[in-house]
Amino acid sequence: MSQSTTTVSTGGLPSRRNTELAMLVFAVIIPVLAYANTGLARDETLPAGMLGYGLGLGLIAGVAHLVVRRFAPYADPLMLPLATLLNGLGLVLIWRLDQEPTITTDALGGPLAPNQLIWSTVGVALFLAVLVFLKDHRVLQRYTYISMVVALILLITPLFFGADVNGARIWVRIPGVGSLQPGEFAKIIIAVFFAGYLMVKRDALALASRRFMGLYLPRGRDLGPILMVWAVSLMILVFETDLGMSLLFFGIFVVMLYVATERTSWIIFGLLLSATGAIVVANANVHVGARVDNWLNPLARDPSNDGVTETAQVMFSFGSGGLTGSGLGQGYSRLIGGIATKSDYILATVGEELGLVGMMAVIMLYGLLIERGLRTALATRDPFGKLLAIGLTGVFALQVFVVAGGVTGLIPLTGMTMPFLAQGGSSVIANWALVALLLRMSDTARRPAPAPAPSLAAEETQVVRA
Repeated sequence: MSQSTTTVSTGGLPSRRNTELAMLVFAVIIPVLAYANTGLARDETLPAGMLGYGLGLGLIAGVAHLVVRRFAPYADPLMLPLATLLNGLGLVLIWRLDQEPTITTDALGGPLAPNQLIWSTVGVALFLAVLVFLKDHRVLQRYTYISMVVALILLITPLFFGADVNGARIWVRIPGVGSLQPGEFAKIIIAVFFAGYLMVKRDALALASRRFMGLYLPRGRDLGPILMVWAVSLMILVFETDLGMSLLFFGIFVVMLYVATERTSWIIFGLLLSATGAIVVANANVHVGARVDNWLNPLARDPSNDGVTETAQVMFSFGSGGLTGSGLGQGYSRLIGGIATKSDYILATVGEELGLVGMMAVIMLYGLLIERGLRTALATRDPFGKLLAIGLTGVFALQVFVVAGGVTGLIPLTGMTMPFLAQGGSSVIANWALVALLLRMSDTARRPAPAPAPSLAAEETQVVRA
């Protein structure tokens, strides 16, 4: 007797939650060891708060893992460990810089690591809320134009309710809470708008009218959205002196436009508009012009900082770090001075105390997180999800490039913070929400298709042969 059976495979990938848990163990242990290393290097004793820090970080990671296991069981297994590791290392670096009396004065806010830990906890809470309450990312497509209005409100709020901090008007002070940077949340909401808008308009935007020097130039009627976004980014740069956010705002639109239309001409046209606007504003705005001059002449004398510019001090930090670094807690980042040491220039501490090896390891962590975001975009089945995943990953990648490029002298310093690593409550909260959205889309893309329902008619007419 012979018998043949057929099965219908539901496809999909294994959940990989145990892999995520194993990676999370390393993501917690590495920052705890770095914390201990810093204390031993500075005081020859283990830090008093090391146990509490390790338990706190482990608790945050454990709760996040359990929620992902319950509400997004097929999500990418590496995103959460990578974000946890970067956040943990950032807390260690901020605590290490808190030990420098010259940059931890009351005027500069005092020790900032405890507040950063609180903001990180709030960020993880928002991360959990997104995973629990957002069952399907496609729901966001309904709010395409509402998201545009909300993003614009967030971007212009500092003009009316903000305060100048280090020459930029990007902060809003909330009594009893502190200062928040609305632009950090606007970057996520604007990605939702661009994804919804380009999904509808991509066919029209993909058309070209003229060919010039091997490039297809966009039609005049399609230039409206581009010019509007360009004008808004310039307004942000002029009135709020926020070079980083304007560059991020315009750059992400050009990236998503290229992905939607596959037209190289949009990239070139966008770069020309961006360069033109930056040149005009640099010549008209004193603060932006000073940053460009600092970039072009880093060794020029600065009377306000002992005759040495911050850019030059960062160059000296990287040079003294060499290949393997001076060791955690044994660098001279305090010479950079000011609150920027813990925010804008925190990569200088990484380069000096961990060396080129440590710097490349941190950049690789960011690269892996970006790669997982791009993988999610490729796996997502619906056009809106693909564009949204590309947009969120592009926002993250552009911010990493802008900050790292500014610190290393590749481009002028923009004043943005390194995601997860640098001090900043708004940044860490927004980036945890960004990772949650990517995990939600990853879960949808990797989830196995449901098995087909049995057909009663087929069962009644089935012929069994022996």
